[in-house]
Amino acid sequence: MTVPGIDQPALVAWMGRHLPEVGEPLSVSLISGGRSNLTYRIQARERDVVLRRPPLGHVLPTAHDMRREWRVISALAPTAVPVPEPLAFCADEDVIGAPFYLMGHVDGVAVRSRDELHAGPEQARKLAERLAEILAAIHALDYREIGLADFGRPEGYLPRQLDRWCQQWERSSDGETPEFTRLVARLRERMPAVSAATLVHGDYRLDNTLVRLAPDTEIRAVVDWEMSTLGDPLADLGLTLTYWHDPGDDERAGIPVAGDVTLAPGFLNTAEFAAHYAKISGRDVTDLPFYIAFGNFKLAVIVEGIHARFRQGKTVGEGFERIGAAVPTLISRAHRMLDQEASA
Repeated sequence: MTVPGIDQPALVAWMGRHLPEVGEPLSVSLISGGRSNLTYRIQARERDVVLRRPPLGHVLPTAHDMRREWRVISALAPTAVPVPEPLAFCADEDVIGAPFYLMGHVDGVAVRSRDELHAGPEQARKLAERLAEILAAIHALDYREIGLADFGRPEGYLPRQLDRWCQQWERSSDGETPEFTRLVARLRERMPAVSAATLVHGDYRLDNTLVRLAPDTEIRAVVDWEMSTLGDPLADLGLTLTYWHDPGDDERAGIPVAGDVTLAPGFLNTAEFAAHYAKISGRDVTDLPFYIAFGNFKLAVIVEGIHARFRQGKTVGEGFERIGAAVPTLISRAHRMLDQEASA
């Protein structure tokens, strides 16, 4: 069976040369794909491994950098931050049509909905707390000590991020959006002073981790490091809470990203998660409304990019026909967070 994005004979030959210890690949199957990098499970004779490659079609410049993702999980592997085992990197696009890397298969699942959680309130609360604790652990790392001193440019992180995502918007959007333009101006005007830079994940949420649900609920690995860099840790927290779905927030249900797992009984709400992170990290989260607004802005651009790939017919999977409608909602939510900050 043909698997989109994979030249199986070429991959089998490459693995035979570079990873003979995993044995002959027996099957390749798509785990998830289309919205971001494509992820495949390879069942091999000796062990299962996972392959990551960029999406098909419309790929924004600087996005979906496989070498960057490979480098960060390699740096984190010896630390307390759980990541999959890095195995091999391939920069040769002639093998499967794009750069890719292979990592060890992790016994865990990406949980997106409360129906998938299969955990009681106490376990759900512990899982949410652990999610905050791992985020704090990422931000507590000395990035210089783990070999990432040149992984990004910490100075001017927020203005540079704003400019970068505006450029991505221009490449993806198919029309003028006055409210987006107004949002950019408000964000530029209200930017807070940045605290000391840390490693940031760039897209941190529960379904970018792999969770083991039994016998004990545990986060086994943090994945999807394609947007990681050095920057403002509160930007990470703000984006995490952009994905959050609090009880009673019916508007959030119309944004088909990250699911509704945070509505599970016992799961921390937005304020509780922020408070637990602040307690563990010792960081001041007073400016959090700005960072959540910035998270909504960033997610609007990401979703517009996904929608652009859908319009081109370059997505793999289902459900993309609804995603474009989330963009104006995200822009509106960002404006409301800035209004909240202004009135505080």
